[in-house]
Amino acid sequence: MITNLRIGQGFDIHRLVKGRDLIIGGVKIPYEKGLDGHSDADVLLHAIMDALLGAAGLPDIGQQFPPSDIQYKNIDSSLLLKKVKQLLYDAGFKEIINIDATILAEQPMMNLFIPKMEDKIGTILNIHKERINIKATTTEKLGFVGREEGIAAMSVCLIA
Repeated sequence: MITNLRIGQGFDIHRLVKGRDLIIGGVKIPYEKGLDGHSDADVLLHAIMDALLGAAGLPDIGQQFPPSDIQYKNIDSSLLLKKVKQLLYDAGFKEIINIDATILAEQPMMNLFIPKMEDKIGTILNIHKERINIKATTTEKLGFVGREEGIAAMSVCLIA
């Protein structure tokens, strides 16, 4: 029996800079730096969007919402996630079964903000937060993330 279950994966990384708010998972996190990007540079939502789009066989967020398009300048990535949800439904996918994601950051510590992120994502996608699992880890001071130059996120999802 063939089902319409589809798995997708996504990844995103942005540089930390002074003068921007740090928004991850749709939640503003108090920190002296924020992520640099054309939109609000929400690495977690970007990774989740790419996982969802990939599962549906649709073009990635760079093609859906190109940085060359001024309408996406500094846009709240929560609005883009809503658009991705609609793209999935338009393509015939009716259910987001689950999302599993990991944030890679040395600082700030994310654990206190994860429940708010799960609530926000669940509300946007209209899925119960028990279907969303967000974790955070460091890279043990290794690489771009370890040197606190940026933050990354990766995600997988299952849709039907």
